[in-house]
Amino acid sequence: MTVTTIQEKLASAGARLQNYRGAETAASFGDTPAEFRALLEGCGLFDMSWQAKLVLTGEDRVRWLNGMVTNNVRDLAVGHGVYNFVLTAQGRIVGDLVAYNRGDFVLVTTDRAQLAAIAEIFDRYIIMDDVEVADIGDKLAAVGLAGPHAAQALPAAGTDVSQLEPGQVVDLVWHEMGISVARNTHPNVDAYEIWFAAEQADRVWNELVAAGATPVGSEALELYRIARGVPQYGRDLGQRDLPQETEQKHALNFTKGCYIGQEIVERIRARAVLHRTFTGFLVEGEPPQLGTKVQSEGKNIGEITSAARVPFPSGERTVAIGYLRREFEASGTDVMIGEQKATVQPIPFQF
Repeated sequence: MTVTTIQEKLASAGARLQNYRGAETAASFGDTPAEFRALLEGCGLFDMSWQAKLVLTGEDRVRWLNGMVTNNVRDLAVGHGVYNFVLTAQGRIVGDLVAYNRGDFVLVTTDRAQLAAIAEIFDRYIIMDDVEVADIGDKLAAVGLAGPHAAQALPAAGTDVSQLEPGQVVDLVWHEMGISVARNTHPNVDAYEIWFAAEQADRVWNELVAAGATPVGSEALELYRIARGVPQYGRDLGQRDLPQETEQKHALNFTKGCYIGQEIVERIRARAVLHRTFTGFLVEGEPPQLGTKVQSEGKNIGEITSAARVPFPSGERTVAIGYLRREFEASGTDVMIGEQKATVQPIPFQF
């Protein structure tokens, strides 16, 4: 039997392919603004070839991973997952991931661009622990559905997942295929991930398109990510950043017990002292470059990490996300980004 890879499927559907988050995937199916609107107002379907998957087994897997990440893995019910940071001992972010309790194993998902670094960190800290780590990314494929009608696409294709909680995953038989459906963990994004055997990519894609989902590429996904204010590791998150600066509160648990970097995280919480925060900006003109400084009265008060010209329903706007000193964080504050005028805006953007 001839197996169609997801890349072959995307190319046959007219997609232009490029590297995104460590893997080759569709950049666009020909109309990026329309694809963005599908994500914002309907249901967008996208390849997730960039998602790496690690399986943790062994008696110590839960205890050990709970000591490696910022969220509570120890008390996860079977079929549930949480978003986490991986930190240095100094509390700086060296990676992010989602950990799911799958009963006999823990499934960890992250970007392929982070896979080598995460795997090296795991290997370094497994010493006398009964933990084994296996990369199953070539066996388990994934696509995503995002947008306000995402939950309806699967019922149209024969499955109802509307009652899933954020981070919850269920195993289903769908059109005689075994699949798993997980709801996204980020509070700003209404999305689902569908995991399946890699050889079923062609069938899964066709069924979801037939159910009314619109294929979208990474260019539209980037517009959507920035519009929703979702940081990406390697651009908006990195080793210079402290967890609380990122405003990703869903990555942190303060009652779980000890983990690498916890002392710094707890010290910040106890003292309530942070100098900068992750926020949004409405910019006049073209999107500023990564790293462009935010200024007030000629002084540097922040910098841009991602920016785009976004085709919102009310019209195109240039928006950016990045970091800003807390004394300037009030919505509507006027700032300069390079030579461009801008105002501070809450995220997700509402235009």
